[in-house]
Amino acid sequence: MQDIAEQLLAWHASGRAFAVATVVGVSGSAPRDPGAALAGQGHGEAVGSVSGGCVEGAVYELCRAALASGEAVLERFGYSDEDAFAVGLTCGGVLEVLVRPVVPGTDPAFDTGIALIAAGTPVALARVVAGPAGTLGAALAVTADTHHGALPLTRLERAVVAEARAMLDAGRTGRLVLGLDGRPCAERGPGAVTLFVESYVPAPRMLVFGAIDFAAAVARIGRFLGYHVTVCDARPVFATERRFPDADRVVVDWPHRYLDSQLDRLDGRTVLCVLTHDTRFDIPLLERALRLPLGYVGAMGSRRTHRERAARLREAGLTGAELARLHSPIGLDLGARTPEETAVSIAAEIIAHRRGGGCLPLGAGDGPIHRDAARGPAEFAERVQPTTL
Repeated sequence: MQDIAEQLLAWHASGRAFAVATVVGVSGSAPRDPGAALAGQGHGEAVGSVSGGCVEGAVYELCRAALASGEAVLERFGYSDEDAFAVGLTCGGVLEVLVRPVVPGTDPAFDTGIALIAAGTPVALARVVAGPAGTLGAALAVTADTHHGALPLTRLERAVVAEARAMLDAGRTGRLVLGLDGRPCAERGPGAVTLFVESYVPAPRMLVFGAIDFAAAVARIGRFLGYHVTVCDARPVFATERRFPDADRVVVDWPHRYLDSQLDRLDGRTVLCVLTHDTRFDIPLLERALRLPLGYVGAMGSRRTHRERAARLREAGLTGAELARLHSPIGLDLGARTPEETAVSIAAEIIAHRRGGGCLPLGAGDGPIHRDAARGPAEFAERVQPTTL
């Protein structure tokens, strides 16, 4: 929902009622992940997407119906063998979509949640997708130190707040199944409440070291992928905002010193791309980076450069396990030559590492195209992943 938060905030500020359809479950080769959202107003305006086009029309009609009835609805869309052109997903996947009407001023959880999302403040939105009659769509907005909204059972509310806060801290989006007493449940059923928790956290960071032409292309594709991109180089003549217009920030500093200053802002989603080609910069930087719990660390250079770099890092005391975390030479073998092609190669490796991709042509296999990062009940798998601001 983050990608349409600005429009929702505008509708909300103008006092207009609208409905939000959110993907709360995914199975098979569905095109969008949990958290994807479409919002619609009754007079024909819609923003966002839940399926990349497959079922948008049907979901918009559900939004109109929810606005008319004032009631939330949970709908499942999937492929139909009898009629591949019926409303459904011809890619073979299944989407479960929660459609919820929103009337500004009547829903403290959504009112607060959409404002926090638009402001870039970390928040988890927890919404009931299955439970006792009358609870469908009930929601809480949970931050690190408070929450807004209410659930009918106090013990359940306390448990949801605690679980949602833990998911927010980890940047996770996914399902949560609790008993009416707040205790975790393994299965959905009449004595349980199933919630969908969306965690909105700051965008993951990409740190690009080395102010060269390849860095400009990497910064451009990093921003396209949703990273907050910083370019750092110790040479002020090269590290300029004019040369890197797509970077969120350009820093003039020694790479290792800048990394040391950022330790409290790095996490398991952070990506480091070392493009400096200079051992004065590379070695002290990589010596630190490979000992941090970062998502990806890659370094540019030839195979000979990599061997020499690895030998120096071993001399500096890095273990075999720490060195194994280094992606070098950086990127996948795409035959890239230009800075732009090389940036695609690097981005492809980052995505494959994050998602567990096999780096083979999709036509070379016969398994599912989309990998599930986590599995729910056997009859309905869900993807669990960070949602970023």
